[in-house]
Amino acid sequence: MKPEIKKVLVPIDFSDYSKSALNYAVDFAKHFNAELFLIYVVEPVIYPPDFSMGQIAIPSIDLDMDKRANEELENLARKQIPKDLSTKTIVKTGKPFVEIIDTAKQIDADIIIIATHGHSGVEHILFGSTAEKIVRKAPCPVLTLREPLKGFNYKEAVKD
Repeated sequence: MKPEIKKVLVPIDFSDYSKSALNYAVDFAKHFNAELFLIYVVEPVIYPPDFSMGQIAIPSIDLDMDKRANEELENLARKQIPKDLSTKTIVKTGKPFVEIIDTAKQIDADIIIIATHGHSGVEHILFGSTAEKIVRKAPCPVLTLREPLKGFNYKEAVKD
């Protein structure tokens, strides 16, 4: 039985790793004639005004970040994804792994394609891995990609 893949969710953080995963996902989506969903998650900016007040979020800065993130994600999609491939961009605010998992549920994603950054040792212990958390809790299969990529012979969809 051939898997039916109609919706591919690709988390983007604008790193070279995630751009490489996007290139891979473009060919993957073409192969299955699937719709591509790009998601970028803005983590809320929290500033401590002083030690007695605790931390507060500043909404106006978050709004500017959301707007800029939308523009950057749209720009990336325009440059890297062929026009004939159905694509949607999504920007959310929150913890990346939570928002990515929630979005996968909301859009009924068939697969998530995500880059791993290859952190190890102390860095991995301190920060954990967004990809690892997604693999554990995702409502669908997750394909994790690490450089060098193997499998689909992806190439840049559009050259500058």
